[in-house]
Amino acid sequence: MKQWADYFHTLGFEYTYLGVKHTKGEAAGDVKELEAIVSACTKCKLHAGRTQTVFGTGDIEARLVFVGEAPGADEDRQGEPFVGRAGQLLTRMIGAMGLSREQVYICNILKCRPPGNRDPEPEEADACIGYLIRQLELIQPEVIVALGRVSSQVLTGSAEPISKMRGHWYAYRGIPVMPTFHPSFLLRQPGKKREAWEDLQEVMRRLGLPLPASS
Repeated sequence: MKQWADYFHTLGFEYTYLGVKHTKGEAAGDVKELEAIVSACTKCKLHAGRTQTVFGTGDIEARLVFVGEAPGADEDRQGEPFVGRAGQLLTRMIGAMGLSREQVYICNILKCRPPGNRDPEPEEADACIGYLIRQLELIQPEVIVALGRVSSQVLTGSAEPISKMRGHWYAYRGIPVMPTFHPSFLLRQPGKKREAWEDLQEVMRRLGLPLPASS
């Protein structure tokens, strides 16, 4: 990550590491500065086709962060992650945990939409990953939920399919990571929602959140 430290330094942006605590004001200021840097990014070819970058949304002091793979058409148009049909399902999934979107943080590996909503290419993920690393450093969540294969593989370094990763704990730089199905997959395969709910209940247990009585 030295190249990312050097990159942020050239922009006048101090690059720190997980474990360095920030006050709420410091974190808020750094997040806004990072968002401005991302909005001007031309590190990969995706910048040429975007309407706008899609940085992230939610509480910058959240205990829980959801990480997807990339913005879609709705997100590219509105500038906010997970606002289409998959986003509506994610909102309901978060609500089932007893939380709201405002109480968690939601972002993606990529900050620009790939054409045709295809999977991110490795060089695109490599060009963008430093921004996600910095977001997580500033937020310092207790748990990360990786939504879908791409996010799960990038965060954990595993090459396993999401069907084998889901339901098992991994770690990203010391932060527990729970891979689960992407909401867009769940829209196509609603029979998998039960498994996704089981994954989220494991997250709730890790965070000490109350489980529904039927659980």
